[in-house]
Amino acid sequence: MTINCGTFILRYLHTDDAESIARYANNIKIKNNLRDSFPHPYTIEDARIFLSRKKVLPTELAIEYNGECIGVIGIILQEDIYRKNAEFGYWLAEPFWGKGIMTTAAKHAIPHFFKTFNLERLFACVFEWNAGSMKVLENAGFKFDCIFEKSIFKNNQLINEHRYSLLRKDSNIYH
Repeated sequence: MTINCGTFILRYLHTDDAESIARYANNIKIKNNLRDSFPHPYTIEDARIFLSRKKVLPTELAIEYNGECIGVIGIILQEDIYRKNAEFGYWLAEPFWGKGIMTTAAKHAIPHFFKTFNLERLFACVFEWNAGSMKVLENAGFKFDCIFEKSIFKNNQLINEHRYSLLRKDSNIYH
């Protein structure tokens, strides 16, 4: 599966991505905007473990530029009464920040996720200091829902979580 995004593609991850993922993910600026389960330093072994996870459903896509994986975009499927929802998330190598790549990737990945997993709602959780990620979501059609005050403990401080969502019916993709 390949989604052409113009200057880059989205595709399923494969084991050959380990080296580029380890190189680009090993960045404290990336770590500071993701959950604590995202390791730092990020080693080749961390990348291999990530890529070797056996999943029935391919919920993560590589962002490939010039033949290498420069980031990952994906969803976390929810369960039980929330089974028509998925958490939307991503990271991108720092040399590619501010170039519109993540917004373009999101706009192309969203239809894939809605269609492939028969979802009705995507939501995203953003740390209060990550204005760039908020802008990506807004540019991709997400709406701001709310702020969960002091709900995140990150880097030894309590911070606010900004919540965004996108409904299938509002995405202008599938009606």
